[in-house]
Amino acid sequence: MKEKSKRINLNLKNLTKSTVWDVQENDIFRMLDAGSRDAEIKDNLRHFVDIIRSAFSFEEIANDTPAVRQSYEKQGYKVGLVALDEGNKILVALRKRPIMRITDLTYENIRHISASKLIEVLDRNFGGGWDSLSQSIQDIIESGFDISTTTLPKDRLHKKGGMYEKKVADGYEVLEVPKGTWVEAIFAKVKPEVVKPRVNIETHDEDEIPDDDEYNRPDEDDEMIEEFNEDDINEENYRTTFEISEESDEDAEELSEYIVDE
Repeated sequence: MKEKSKRINLNLKNLTKSTVWDVQENDIFRMLDAGSRDAEIKDNLRHFVDIIRSAFSFEEIANDTPAVRQSYEKQGYKVGLVALDEGNKILVALRKRPIMRITDLTYENIRHISASKLIEVLDRNFGGGWDSLSQSIQDIIESGFDISTTTLPKDRLHKKGGMYEKKVADGYEVLEVPKGTWVEAIFAKVKPEVVKPRVNIETHDEDEIPDDDEYNRPDEDDEMIEEFNEDDINEENYRTTFEISEESDEDAEELSEYIVDE
């Protein structure tokens, strides 16, 4: 997964609930320290803390003693003083939220994990296969990854030249879910991030909008150039298209020998 923090000089003002997953505890302490000298940030500190809380456990510690600090540090927290203004500092404990369970996956963090990490999360939570996941979780995963599945007899799954071999050669990570004498293979690969052009109204130049920029993404209605008019349809311009999956053909070929004519 690309680390956007290497391409963007992140600070509290441009931090979002997506890019906050790119940074670590020390980065947050640095941003808070720099923000303590910025009047705009101090006036809207709660807003920035809410963004931080979306990816970090953020604890304000009232009782600053060595014992209390050690207690948080043993739990994996980074502890440090944060200046709210020139004369007011608070002790803060920060810890990056782990992505361990399927329910930890969100639209904000899905593009900030690798395919191998996704397989690890799925493996830790699995049992019923891809279709056992809720539609909402499937949608989140597929917003960041190309996912495909196949279910075959376990002695045929690794057939030379078959789908499994081709997917692995193409860079997919794979999770095998046993189902009796059959196995469901779930293939995952990071989906390329599409950057859409955005016209700057003032300069008429095109800017780039990452896929995870929910705020600046145009509504579907804005993207419609022409309204549908059924009077414009005739036998020359009407057609219906179907998308046919090559993988479906491969699965059918591999399973053909198991089909018995009645």
